[in-house]
Amino acid sequence: MTSTLGWTISEWLDAYRSQTINVRDALHSLRNQLDSNDPAWIYILSADELDAQINALPSSELPLYGVPFAVKDNIDVAGIPTTAACPAFTYIPGEDATTIARLKAAGAIVLGKTNLDQFATGLVGTRSPYGAVPNSFKANYVSGGSSSGSGVTVARGLVPFSLGTDTAGSGRIPAGFNNIVGLKPTKGRFSTSGVVPACRSLDCVSIFSLTVADAETVANVLDAFDSKDGYSRIAPAPATYFPSKPRFAIPQSPEWFGDEQSQAAWESSLTQLEAVGAELIEIDFTPMFTLAKLLYGGAWVAERHAVVADFMAEHADDMNSVVRGIIEKAEGFSATDAYRGEYRRADLAREIQTLMSGFDALLVPTSPRHPTIAEVEAAPVEVNSQLGTYTNFVNLADCSALALPAVMRADGLPFGITLIAPAWQDAALAAFGKQWQNFIQLPLGNTQKSAPKFNAPTTAPTGYVRLAVVGAHLTGMPLNIQLQERKALFVESTFTADSYRLFALPNTTPPKPGLIRTKAGETGAEIIVELWDVPLQHFGSFVALIPAPLGIGTLSLKDGREVKGFICEGAAVEGATDITHMGGWRAYIKSLQKN
Repeated sequence: MTSTLGWTISEWLDAYRSQTINVRDALHSLRNQLDSNDPAWIYILSADELDAQINALPSSELPLYGVPFAVKDNIDVAGIPTTAACPAFTYIPGEDATTIARLKAAGAIVLGKTNLDQFATGLVGTRSPYGAVPNSFKANYVSGGSSSGSGVTVARGLVPFSLGTDTAGSGRIPAGFNNIVGLKPTKGRFSTSGVVPACRSLDCVSIFSLTVADAETVANVLDAFDSKDGYSRIAPAPATYFPSKPRFAIPQSPEWFGDEQSQAAWESSLTQLEAVGAELIEIDFTPMFTLAKLLYGGAWVAERHAVVADFMAEHADDMNSVVRGIIEKAEGFSATDAYRGEYRRADLAREIQTLMSGFDALLVPTSPRHPTIAEVEAAPVEVNSQLGTYTNFVNLADCSALALPAVMRADGLPFGITLIAPAWQDAALAAFGKQWQNFIQLPLGNTQKSAPKFNAPTTAPTGYVRLAVVGAHLTGMPLNIQLQERKALFVESTFTADSYRLFALPNTTPPKPGLIRTKAGETGAEIIVELWDVPLQHFGSFVALIPAPLGIGTLSLKDGREVKGFICEGAAVEGATDITHMGGWRAYIKSLQKN
């Protein structure tokens, strides 16, 4: 049987479509490789339970047909026990969580339920009666939590993606510690219906995957408004994508808690980020750190208590002692404290969002240190708090985030970075993440498989118009600033079809060309153009700046694509200089400079 370890989603789909593997045989073979004693798993589906899902697949054309995935065991799968890593809390749900239902409808197959820090309270992966989940690279180091099993099963290549949850960083820390991708969506983008809450007002279902492209594929399936979820939201507008040279704000003098390996890895990561064109600006993170302290030092622990209050009244002794101790702090907060905390949160979130408006994103270490399991056991609360330095504030501030592999430390452990942007910038983060993963070319997780090359899309992203510019709006030309001011994105330099002629229009300031499509039987040529993706919300103001006789129409490109682009009224080129033979406007301007 062909080994499927380390396969991406596209590899699974390609193997099915080429009939290299059979869906039933492949999934049963994979299931048979799983070890029920592996602390990453709480529940592995039986052969019959697996067959029931396979038999229910309606079509091989589904976007995730036959693709296996793992589920954090605080997310309901119909007929499968949900424990939240607390056996006394166990119940068997009668229906799938909304996220699971959407994935199954897309053809994905649940392979099992994964371990977690009990009640999703922790960032370490050690607070579970089912055992501490070891790191996928070094077993004496923590895997990160609370979505520990979900992170490790992906890093080891058992599944191409998994679901976690993220309240304080649980969807990001395991990604950073295991060399994988962790997508933390905008709150409300994915439904949390059917999820055991940690802090319901902050919770997100998150995605772990080997590649950003796979995370985005899954996210597109999960992205939907859910009327059953009181916190579900609809994006008010498409994302604004990063320019070719994004501006990232980084923390001044970050604290490493003695982890020199992480400090060196961060500095190496910054060097690579500058190599891909990023501008890095140090800023004061005091508002972020202040907001982060509210999560466990404020009334939000009472929100955790609200979930398990009835259970704790009778089963407190059945809980992990560290988790119980954290949640019991709720007794020290009043309703007045809760409102005061919310007012403080809102003020700090506004301050952070204002600060972020001058940058494309914040850039932080996913975690400032990577502890051993023994170090966590010696100081469970203190070490956990350190891990949340750059994660705890994110949901409180209503931000989107993407954890990315960055470099391998000198001691052989992975080090990750995280990009944090305002709400609904998820797609912009993913677009940069794919470019970054293309650049660093680290192996996928701990599989030693090379990362597949990502090819740029041939169409404009949602919310953008692809525009061909031919003259004064080219890069380096006088009017290119009009595109930059509207946060347009440079795509590529290419050619029109060979059915155009280019003219230098007289009496224009700055000098401008006129591009004319030839009539049938007339000789034309390929003309150099640049393609830019212009935000739809700014396209009208851009068009309003275009003077007659120029306008925007539809251009045909050399490769057969059609895009919007600059055209010219035919009458305007009478008496104009035909510069078609030069192949483009830039060559004409250079000829003028020489003369």
